[in-house]
Amino acid sequence: MSKKKKKRSISKGPLKSELLRVFRQSPKKSFNYKQLAKAITLGSDESYSLINVTLAELEKEEKLIEIGRGKYKFRPIKEVPLEGIVDVTTSGNAYVTVENFEEDVFIHKKDVKNVVTGDTVAISIFSKFKKNKKEGEIIDVLEHRTKRFVGIVEMGENSAFIIVQSLKVHFDIFLPKKECKDIKDGQKVVVEVQDWGDGKNSPSAVVVEVLGYPGEHNVEIHSILAEYNLPHNFDPELEDYAKSISSEISEEEINKRRDFRKITTFTIDPHDAKDFDDALSIEEISKDVWEIGIHIADVSHYINDNDKIDLEAKERATSVYLVDRVVPMLPEVLSNQLCSLRANEEKLCFSAVFQINKEGKISNEWFGKTIINSDHRFTYEDAQEVIENKQGKYSSELSIMNSIAKILREKRMKSGAFSFERSETKFNIDKDGNPLSIYFKTSKEAHKLIEEFMLLANRKVAEFIAKKNLTFVYRIHDSPDPEKLQTFNVLLKKFGYHIQTENKNSISSSMNSLLKEVQGKDESNMIETLAIRTMAKAVYTTENIGHYGLAFNHYTHFTSPIRRYPDVMVHRLLFHYLNKGAASKSATIENQCKHSSEREIIASKAERASIKYMQAKYMSSKIGEIFDGIVSGVTDFGIFVEVNNTGCEGLIRMRDIPGDFYTFKEADYCAQGHNTKKRYYLGDKLRVKIKNVNLERKEIDLVILI
Repeated sequence: MSKKKKKRSISKGPLKSELLRVFRQSPKKSFNYKQLAKAITLGSDESYSLINVTLAELEKEEKLIEIGRGKYKFRPIKEVPLEGIVDVTTSGNAYVTVENFEEDVFIHKKDVKNVVTGDTVAISIFSKFKKNKKEGEIIDVLEHRTKRFVGIVEMGENSAFIIVQSLKVHFDIFLPKKECKDIKDGQKVVVEVQDWGDGKNSPSAVVVEVLGYPGEHNVEIHSILAEYNLPHNFDPELEDYAKSISSEISEEEINKRRDFRKITTFTIDPHDAKDFDDALSIEEISKDVWEIGIHIADVSHYINDNDKIDLEAKERATSVYLVDRVVPMLPEVLSNQLCSLRANEEKLCFSAVFQINKEGKISNEWFGKTIINSDHRFTYEDAQEVIENKQGKYSSELSIMNSIAKILREKRMKSGAFSFERSETKFNIDKDGNPLSIYFKTSKEAHKLIEEFMLLANRKVAEFIAKKNLTFVYRIHDSPDPEKLQTFNVLLKKFGYHIQTENKNSISSSMNSLLKEVQGKDESNMIETLAIRTMAKAVYTTENIGHYGLAFNHYTHFTSPIRRYPDVMVHRLLFHYLNKGAASKSATIENQCKHSSEREIIASKAERASIKYMQAKYMSSKIGEIFDGIVSGVTDFGIFVEVNNTGCEGLIRMRDIPGDFYTFKEADYCAQGHNTKKRYYLGDKLRVKIKNVNLERKEIDLVILI
């Protein structure tokens, strides 16, 4: 005998959504209030009355048709549904970006069923808007972009549910009995959805990978990779294929190339680097004129367009740099051996070579394939020591290059380039993956020397192709949104700062002055972060609009083909055009540009997630300890505080602020006490205690010390 469904109560808002779903599932069928009550398991006289009132409202809103007394049918949508990309928030509400719409369409969380950020959905827009905000509902999911999820197993008697770890996913995932044999309660797993359900039921999935138990270092790092659908290894077959590539350089190949093996050449890289993309050579041509070569690993010589390795690299599009490891774009035999420009080894390169004088003026440029033999491997620290002390290996060459780099940089700044020099958060980690300390890596002259010559090569390659008006891969950066700049200025006023926004030059010069002024201050990291957020994101495209942040009219990525696929594309296109090839098809290249831009964003999110995880892990050993901090954000649920000298950001929940009941005052961007009227503003300095740390969510909870 089947069990009777338990009757329940419901408010009008959710009731509308449930009634419409019943009608949509049977659009040709008519229903009365009793049939609808049964379908959604409501049965009291009170609920019957509410259903009748709601049906009348839906008919008035032209969503239903009354075809007879008390009988209703679904009214077909007259207009064509709009298509867009959904972005689900942590609160459960969502926004849908529709092409050619100035503003996103708001979707209330009651209408966000089994969708995740990035899904393509069909929506209808309500005829009446609340508070002048475009609002609508999702009527269909056209494409589920994400099918794999990471979560914690919650075992039942004959099945299990996966509690997804992402704060932006607001549903659990069902695992049938057959999927439960190799998993245990409390484990972290990767699952792949097979059936998305109807919005009323949870999606169902199969287990792809059992990661292990939460809190274990490798489990958490692999969870981050899985969450962003990033691989943590290569297929063994692909590894074997890579190992089969010959490392031999034939005389025939050498004869096709310009020979730099006897020219002074060296690399400058981080101390732990293994994939050396670039090397610099220098030779004096005449008094105060030098020929400087920027030599880049010739990856495209070793992988052919659309071969096994190329297809994998094309899909990955970028290497991913987590706190304790690199997930490379290319198998290690290529990235760390064959292509890596290791000292005292003959290596094949694609080079940009410039004759340049002591004022930084270029008199000649050349692009082509080369062979080099690097004389020395510098770490940044080694090179910096030579530059500062003016003695040591290749001190004369480094001094000349450094003085030219300074001139190139000065010219960029005068042209309106931005001087973002954010410190990188780094960790000293023990053999078990535990963070022992946090430190900040800053750019010194050796870093800037390399940066300027890489920028020079990238810019000149782009200019060379642009003059020929041929299809190419550009790295573009749009000007900032005026509204974002205005919002940034409002926030800056809380700290006593201000930037000019009248024109491009005033924006860049005042922004650079601001960044210089805040250096070394408690609020520097936060202001630099907010400044970067006001900027548009740089992307890859065939449609050039220039690079606003660098103040270049033409720019590309040529200098890192071991770790960025667009650079491989640039090498192939440049070589094709140098050999008088016809213009390539722009549509194919544009599609890959778009994919590469998307993968870059995903990699960046994974990198930030790994930093947040390691920061939380570091703070988990500091529970109960007291720190100074600065208010870095205010929301309706709490105050974010950046702990000084760590870069770690924690949350003081509104309910945990002592002495009063606090609420968020959006107009003033502060938290205000109901009785005392005491306010906490962005930039306020606070003393806080570490209350709790949630490693799985990468969250740090703080309390204020009064």
